[in-house]
Amino acid sequence: MDTTVSENQKNLGAFIHLSTFLKYFFPFANFFAPLLLWTLNKEKKFIDDHGKQAINFQLSILLYTLIVGLICLPFFIIFAADFVSLVDAIEHTAHNIRYSEIKNLSGYVILFCLAALLLFGIFVLELYAVVSATVRAAKGELYKYPLSIPFIKTTIQNQSEDEHTS
Repeated sequence: MDTTVSENQKNLGAFIHLSTFLKYFFPFANFFAPLLLWTLNKEKKFIDDHGKQAINFQLSILLYTLIVGLICLPFFIIFAADFVSLVDAIEHTAHNIRYSEIKNLSGYVILFCLAALLLFGIFVLELYAVVSATVRAAKGELYKYPLSIPFIKTTIQNQSEDEHTS
């Protein structure tokens, strides 16, 4: 594969993956930047494959983050109501705080820590996968992101199966 991919295509493939980090500077740039680079150059198979992989992975990361948020949302709404009532109780009885009122918060602290851990895990996965994809593209190799949902159909899966059979 390395001999058929030009240096320009390798660099462009790497930039497609790296452009997803623009989300830290501009909202939704992790979708628009790779989408723009991909659509302007998708007639080249190497660029087409890397563009599809980058977009699929960014959509997958968004979906995983939304799922974690939606699972936690009801608990945080309940926590907010409990927290407001706890603050109100503390204001009215500052000298007489009961242990049971504070103990109720421990479950929410655990939930918050679990959600933060899951979101941090998603962040680390994204960081590792995007850097790996960038390095592989710069070498002229194809890369299939881990845990990526194929929203846009790709041919990378079929090619890797062909390589194992030959």
